[in-house]
Amino acid sequence: MSAIAGEILTFSQEKGPDVELRVFGDEFYSRYENADGYTVVYDDDLGLFCYAYLIKGEFVSSGVDLSKAPPEKIFRHQKESEEVRNAKFEAMYARMLPPPEPYQPNATLKTFGPNQGLLEGRRLTEGDVKGLTILVQFKDLKSTVTKEDVERMLNGESYNENGNFCSVREYFRLMSGGKLNYTNHVVGPVTLSKNRRYYVNRLLVEEALDLAIASGADLRQFDSQEEGIVDAINFLYAGQTQYLGELWPHNHFLELQRGSMKTHFYMLSSLGRSKEDLSIGTFCHENGHMLCRWPDLYDYGTRDGDSEKSSGLGYYCLMSAGNHNNSGRTPAPVCAYLRHLVDWCQVVYLDKPGDYQAVHGDYKTALLYPSRKYNEYFLIENRSQLDLDKDIPSGGLAVYHCDMMGSNEWQGGSASNHYQCGLLQADGHLDLETNRNMGDEMDLFKEMPAVAISHSTQPSSNLWDGSESGLLVSNISAPGRAITFLVGPAGSSLGSSPLTLKMGSKGPAVKALQCILNIAGASPKLTVDGTFSSKTKTAVVSIQKSYGLPQDGIAGPKTWEALLKTSELKTGSKGPAVKVLQCLLNSAAAGTKLTLDGVFGTKTKNRILAVQKSNGLKEDGIVGQETWNVLLKILKA
Repeated sequence: MSAIAGEILTFSQEKGPDVELRVFGDEFYSRYENADGYTVVYDDDLGLFCYAYLIKGEFVSSGVDLSKAPPEKIFRHQKESEEVRNAKFEAMYARMLPPPEPYQPNATLKTFGPNQGLLEGRRLTEGDVKGLTILVQFKDLKSTVTKEDVERMLNGESYNENGNFCSVREYFRLMSGGKLNYTNHVVGPVTLSKNRRYYVNRLLVEEALDLAIASGADLRQFDSQEEGIVDAINFLYAGQTQYLGELWPHNHFLELQRGSMKTHFYMLSSLGRSKEDLSIGTFCHENGHMLCRWPDLYDYGTRDGDSEKSSGLGYYCLMSAGNHNNSGRTPAPVCAYLRHLVDWCQVVYLDKPGDYQAVHGDYKTALLYPSRKYNEYFLIENRSQLDLDKDIPSGGLAVYHCDMMGSNEWQGGSASNHYQCGLLQADGHLDLETNRNMGDEMDLFKEMPAVAISHSTQPSSNLWDGSESGLLVSNISAPGRAITFLVGPAGSSLGSSPLTLKMGSKGPAVKALQCILNIAGASPKLTVDGTFSSKTKTAVVSIQKSYGLPQDGIAGPKTWEALLKTSELKTGSKGPAVKVLQCLLNSAAAGTKLTLDGVFGTKTKNRILAVQKSNGLKEDGIVGQETWNVLLKILKA
């Protein structure tokens, strides 16, 4: 399915010129407005778009086309009643799914949980799967896109035409870690008997399929399971995408018996005006439904007892709005949650405290923190703005709160109604849940030595019922090919730290504290002047709050422990914890100032060796608890 949220698109009229309309909705339910905000409907009798009256909660054509002024009692931005919207939605949604098996109650048709988070139906996620793609043109509109153009887009190796990141085959191979080899046999174009407008209200699928079979297509070639069922059929029609009726890109169920074979799921979308319009995004999205049975992770606004719109995962997942990134040429990856559901990932459990690394593009791995509930857990992945992620709104470490029994229709976040997969937005805002945007720069976690996520942070790692999950993430390194982070309490403890700083304290120790607070994300940034002022106290209180410490604004032993939480540091260590160390060394030890680059190199090691030697410690260049405490003692002196 492909959602549109206010895009301006061009539509043809049977008896008039093309018109530009603003579109809201998807293939299940949509509404249209002209540039002035008046709601319009297509009048089949007139062959024109006309202003809409709202009568008994439903849009009705006024008979006045858009070349004229709106009639009286026509208002801007009208919406049909919730009951009408729901009824229209239900009628279309029911077509997407196969009939329920005898053991499946009808109530499961819209709930993801009973099928372990996936839609009902036949799933094809491993091995060689061959789809049939039928190119379709209309009596009044022929295609300028060739069969060879489409074959390259679907099956090509190192494909990058028209700015596409890869071919469809390469995309699914990459997402599945090589488990799924999805290719397509392309036939056509076949020419339908009627003009394009006719097929807005009448599904073209059966006519196009019969024309393809008549031209020689053998459906038995497309049955990888030898079940007499066609694995996948894609219909690509000539011309620009028509976000109207039966031509809106969609994935539905339709059983047609042809000889010994019957159809099952199919996908329908457009070819575009020319080969320059070819893009893989929508094709991958719809085939994600058809092959993998992934649900949409955007919010229809009319499903599962909820009528409010939200953004779901926004531009961060192929199965939300990410198929539209870079005009569909660089679709977002499939998020870790959906890859995990179809067993494409080796799971690395984060239930042991320690340092972990998230590698960008490692789609074969899922970093999972389990909870006491089998269906609810957290997933972490590297979403730096690289490769397929280059067009997402934010780059950094993504943390998802997942519940297979949830629905991305439920943005409320209550114990009973909540997202199936929600992004913990680093700024603590709920912009995706409140439909404020489809993602922004502050959504993902950047470099952060302090605690990023715990039971007391915002966002928190609490379960949907409000209880603590136990997940604590800190010491996140900067976005890049690899992001390191710490899960759980640190390996060292500084509870015996001798240094306490408070309002009125002055000197190098305060400078070090201010420097470390800045690295930890103090906002606004503190002036490193060595004076413990009210601004410094406010920053200390913020750190204490994030760790669940008493918020007294005094940098005592527990606060230092929170600020310096880290495992051992040594040559080769990288990240914000090393910056903290370099900051301390600059304040506590003599010598040339170190560059705060977060890299534990030779210069940093030599400074540590000097501190260890002068204080009678083992001279190994490794920063453990004793070395941390010595640095704080030097600062105190």
